[in-house]
Amino acid sequence: MRPMRSFGGRGGGGLPGLETTASKLAVALVAGSVLFHLTKGGQGGLLLLFPDFVFTRFFLWQPLTYAFIEGSPLGIIFGAIIIWSIGGYLESIWGGKRLLLAGVGITALAGILTSVLALVVPNATTQMYFGGNVMTTALWVAYGLSIGRGETNFWGIPLSGNALAGIGAGFVVLSAVTAGWQTQVPDLLALGLVFAYVRGANPRRLMLHFQHWRLQRQLKDRSKHLRVVPKNQNRPDRDQYLN
Repeated sequence: MRPMRSFGGRGGGGLPGLETTASKLAVALVAGSVLFHLTKGGQGGLLLLFPDFVFTRFFLWQPLTYAFIEGSPLGIIFGAIIIWSIGGYLESIWGGKRLLLAGVGITALAGILTSVLALVVPNATTQMYFGGNVMTTALWVAYGLSIGRGETNFWGIPLSGNALAGIGAGFVVLSAVTAGWQTQVPDLLALGLVFAYVRGANPRRLMLHFQHWRLQRQLKDRSKHLRVVPKNQNRPDRDQYLN
């Protein structure tokens, strides 16, 4: 059985140092949010995700920059704490590169998919999105799923990692119910992406599956052009003279 881990309470392994990838992501969230709020009356507003404009006006940086922006003071503070603490644990077992893929990569991909959805389904998205909550939710759920059936501590309440992941997903679902699912499109997409990622899906594996599927299709297409050569009854079977 895995040792108990702490989330939102005492008894944890402590916060990681400022030299870690997790702490740098937390600092980037605070810095990006502050920069946005100081400049939102001008060019700073373009740091958010506007799904209708990403591909139509080529605002291609937005699926990345929106990941480091939160809209409220509490969102900034608690988002940084979650990224720093949870991200530090994930970095200790995954490494910095995989932490970036789970946090920034999934958030950016959710932003790209949201922008694609805006192109093909009118009125499926809202005008703009903050992405800090998308990244923190992705890391929260990844943390819970990585513990799985092991026990963790959520504000003094012992529960399994899977249950903790369910709580993180529950916040997104409740927000979708109360505010409308269009307001939570990147968050909902990120939930599916992080579940697949923790369960083993990654770009390399997906590429291998794609190459395997393409090879199978090529072999199947080639087999359609093959035909069985009928045996000529007037000619002797030369195989019987072999050897």
